[in-house]
Amino acid sequence: MTIIPDDKDWTWVIERPCRDCGFDAAQFDVATVPRLIGELNGAWREVLRRPDVAVRPSPDKWSPLEYACHVRDVFRLFDTRLRSMIVEDGARFENWDQDVTAVEARYDLQEPGSVARELSQAGEVLAVGFERVSGQQWLRRGHRSDGNSFTVASLAVYMIHDPIHHLWDVGAAAP
Repeated sequence: MTIIPDDKDWTWVIERPCRDCGFDAAQFDVATVPRLIGELNGAWREVLRRPDVAVRPSPDKWSPLEYACHVRDVFRLFDTRLRSMIVEDGARFENWDQDVTAVEARYDLQEPGSVARELSQAGEVLAVGFERVSGQQWLRRGHRSDGNSFTVASLAVYMIHDPIHHLWDVGAAAP
């Protein structure tokens, strides 16, 4: 059995708590995003040290390694989106097919040490991007090709849920 593509619209996490991982946007302060990304990087480095990191818990679920590759790519993608929203109010970006990326990039065959370094670097770059956001920039808007719209603040909330939720997916505690 292969991975069943996730076609859910996860933007609901901006408005209500996630029943699975417990993330609650109403209790989240976007100013903490840079610090939290650093803490998440540490948690993901620990996951990537597991001896069974490349083993799928079942044929239809990603391995911890595959989730870590996804988080790395989320950090990269959201850095690009953040930069475009800061530069261009009303920025437009394509919806991202994470499942196609996982197959094409062969997440299942990547080397955990390399992924750990790349994930940390991508997280550090994104954290710096969010550290630089100030004042009215939090209200700048961007639009995804599927019709969803974000402010920089709601983009931060939407993004930070992802690595937290995937730690839950792999049985690790979020910071």
